Amino acid sequence: MPHIVTQSCCNDASCVYACPVNCIHPTPDEPDFGRAEMLYIDPAACVDCGACAAACPVDAIVPHTKLTAGQQVFVGLNADFYSGPRPRPPMAPVPSIPRLRPARTPLRVAIAGSGPAAMYAADELLRHPGIRVNVFERLSRPHGLARFGVAPDHTATRQVTEVFDTIARQDGFAYHLGVEVGRDISHAELLEHHHAVIYAVGAATDRTLGIPGEDLPGSASATELVAWYNGHPEYAGREFDLSHERAIVIGNGNVALDVARVLTTDPNRLAATAIAPHALQALRRSRIREVVVIGRRGMAQAAYTMPELAGLARHPDARLHTLPAEVAISGHPNELIGPLPAPHEWAKIELARAHAGAMRADGERRIILRYLRTPIELLGPDRVRGIILARNEIVHTDGEAHAVPTGDHETLEAGLVLRSVGYRGTPVRDLPFDAVTATVPHRGGRVVDPASGDAVPGTYVAGWIKRGPSGFLGTNKSCSRETVDTLLADAERDPARFPVRDDAALRALLTARIAGYRPPETAKPLWRRALRLTPATI
Repeated sequence: MPHIVTQSCCNDASCVYACPVNCIHPTPDEPDFGRAEMLYIDPAACVDCGACAAACPVDAIVPHTKLTAGQQVFVGLNADFYSGPRPRPPMAPVPSIPRLRPARTPLRVAIAGSGPAAMYAADELLRHPGIRVNVFERLSRPHGLARFGVAPDHTATRQVTEVFDTIARQDGFAYHLGVEVGRDISHAELLEHHHAVIYAVGAATDRTLGIPGEDLPGSASATELVAWYNGHPEYAGREFDLSHERAIVIGNGNVALDVARVLTTDPNRLAATAIAPHALQALRRSRIREVVVIGRRGMAQAAYTMPELAGLARHPDARLHTLPAEVAISGHPNELIGPLPAPHEWAKIELARAHAGAMRADGERRIILRYLRTPIELLGPDRVRGIILARNEIVHTDGEAHAVPTGDHETLEAGLVLRSVGYRGTPVRDLPFDAVTATVPHRGGRVVDPASGDAVPGTYVAGWIKRGPSGFLGTNKSCSRETVDTLLADAERDPARFPVRDDAALRALLTARIAGYRPPETAKPLWRRALRLTPATI
C-alpha cells in the first residue's frame, strides 16, 4: 500500500535518497525538480516501507490508510504524475562528494546569513574533515524565512529548523548572531579571517505595485504582516488596521493564501500555534470577516501550489469562495488555450471551480479568490478606503499566458490592502549587483565582476541573492550544493590562496567592535551561546 505526499514539501530530497526503490520523483538530478511544487510517490512502485516518511523533515508523507478526507485529493495527484512513462534507474543517483586534498591550513569559510541556503551550504562544507564554518546573522535568532516567513499554523513545515539545529551542532560550526556583515564587519575583514565568504542573504525587500495610493496608511506588504505575526524583532512594534470587515491581498502565491488563512482563523485556534503574543492579541480584536485574494491572471495560471489551495479548502474557520464568471471555462474561451495543463494544474482548476458561488452564512468568515483583476489605484484620501481593479482577459502568445486589460473597472471597499507580489534582492556592500535581476552576478555561485568578467576572489553566493526569489525551501539545498562544489573546486586549484587569521583574532575583533558581543564558547555551539542579547529575551 503506498505512502502519499500530502503538502507543499520542503523539496530537500531527503525522502528521495531514503527510498529503496526510487519511486519518489522528480529527483534532484531530473530537469523538473527545480520547478516542481511538490514531490510525488509512484503508487505502483511504492513498497510501503515507510523510509520516506521517517526521512521527511516536515512530516509531509503519510500512509494512504491514514489520509483525512481533505487529503484524498493527493492520491490522484501522486498517481497522475506517473500516468505517462517515466524512465528511472533502480536507485536515485546520489551526488558525489568532492574530496579535498589534505591542506596545510584547514579551510575556513564565512557565511553571511543563516536561512535555508546558508544552513545547507554549511552542511555541504562540513562533510569535509577540517573545514570550519562561521555563520554571521544580523538578528538575534537564526534561520531567516524558515523561522519568520512560515505561517505559525504550518507546524510541520516549521520543523525544518530542527534540521538546521542538527547542522549547527556539527564540529567546526559556529554562529555569530547579532553581527551584520557590512556594518559590524566588512567584506575585506571577513576575507582576512577566512579563505572564502558565501553570501546567502536572501531577498530583503518586497516588490511594489507602483500605483497611486500605495503609500496610504492601511497599505502594506504581506511579508511585513507575516514577519509581525511570526515575532520578527524588527516588526514587533508594527500596527495593522484590522477594524474593517474586508481585507484585500494582491497576489495569489502561497504567501497570499497563508495571510488570508491566518486573518480568518479563530484566534483561539491560533493560540495553540507559534504565533507572536502581540499579534494574537491584535487578532482577537480583529473585525475582518472577509479576505479577497486578487490575481491578475486566471485560475489556470495561479501561482499558489495545489497543497496550499487544498489546505485553504479545508479551512475550519472560513469558507472558500470563487466567482462563477471567473472560473467558468466556457465563460472565458481563452482561459485554457495554450499548453495542456499538467495534472496538478488541472487539480487546482477543478478545486477552484468546486467552490464557485459558495454562500456565506451571517457572520461567517470567508476567503474569496478573484482572478483576472489588476489593481490600478488605492482609494483614500487619508487612509485606504478601497481599491480600483481593472478586469483582464487571458491571451496566449508563444505558449505564455498574458493578462490583457479589457477596459472595465470595479471598486471594492477595504480597510487593509496587502501586496504579495514577490521579493526583491538588495545590493550587497562591496559586491557587484545586477539591478535588473536584483541578484549578484555569478558563475556557478562564484561572484564575478560584470565589467571584466573576472571572478571576485574568495567570494560566492547562494540562495535568492544568487538565483532570485524562486523555488521552494528545499530548492536551496541543490543551489547551495552547486556553490559549495564551485568553492571546493577553487580551493583544490589554489589551496593556499592566502593565509588567514584564526578564530581568536576574529573573536577579538568582534568583541572590541560590538557592545555586549558574546562569542561562541565551543566548536559545537548552541545558537543561544552567540547572542548579543541575554537568553531571557529569546
